Amino acid sequence: MSRNDTTSSLRSRLPGFLQGVDTAVVTAFACIVVLLLVGSLYSSSFLSPDYLLQQLQVGSFLAMAATGMMLVVLIGQIDLSLPWVITVGAMMSTAAAGWGPWGPVIAMPVGILFGMLFGLVNGIGVAYLRVPSMIFTLGTNAVAQGLMVVRTGGAAPQDMATDSMHFVATGRTLAGIPNPVWIWVVVGGAVVFLLKRTTFGRSLYAIGNRERAAYLSGVHTQRIVVLAFVVSGGLAAFGGVLLAGYSTKAYQGMGDPYLLPAIAAVVLGGTSILGGRGTYLGTVAGVILITLLQSILSIIQMPEAGRQIIYGVTIVSMLLLYGRSARMRT
Repeated sequence: MSRNDTTSSLRSRLPGFLQGVDTAVVTAFACIVVLLLVGSLYSSSFLSPDYLLQQLQVGSFLAMAATGMMLVVLIGQIDLSLPWVITVGAMMSTAAAGWGPWGPVIAMPVGILFGMLFGLVNGIGVAYLRVPSMIFTLGTNAVAQGLMVVRTGGAAPQDMATDSMHFVATGRTLAGIPNPVWIWVVVGGAVVFLLKRTTFGRSLYAIGNRERAAYLSGVHTQRIVVLAFVVSGGLAAFGGVLLAGYSTKAYQGMGDPYLLPAIAAVVLGGTSILGGRGTYLGTVAGVILITLLQSILSIIQMPEAGRQIIYGVTIVSMLLLYGRSARMRT
């Protein structure tokens, strides 16, 4: 029996309302349930509404980075500049807050625009200069780090987040739900619309499956690749802006803990790291899964090294799985 037949057989055993859903997504949500049960064994407050809302609030910062990462992964690329683009968004937004009377107004847009600028550089390097994304974005990450060190003179910046940034990141405007969760809902809805209802979304999948075939069918592949990296950079920087508002300040290296979790969230949700396959619902499941896993690891006081090992093993395992699946399809 082929793998496709096996997958079809497994789907046929699922309840009717789940048969159209990717099995990887179902698996991710099943793992979330398991983590909730495990967490409740370690802490009696783990399943309380306040604690779960807090986890969703923390997860929304990772969600911004993972959303942009997903778009890049769909085209078969990777964005390793994410850590310092997050930091750039945070540091430039807090810096812009001091640019005269209009500073607080333009602070958040400035941070996002700088992230989009780095995304544009990444997109041009990958799409037009044909440099492998892993190499080019890693170089961009180093450039962003150097620029921020130069701006601050190597010391911690004295810039503080504006009141509006802090409110957006920590306030609860509607129904007692943290504002970042609502932002995640809006961004997620926009991404789902882009992927399902627009030429841009269909082009992402086409490029990820076979870029040359997409080009021959009339898709402006280079333009789409650039746009994917621009959106990734903007969302990563937006995540940095929210982080700065949450902590009331920006600091060097604040994006470093987000690279592996963002990639892990994407691949755990069923997006093929080789491109061309994946749903945003899966990425949502992956973000929640990683957030709950981080919470449990914190409760049991696992060292940071152990967490990085878990993320790394997850990514390598999924890469081997998708690589094997791709060979079986050809």
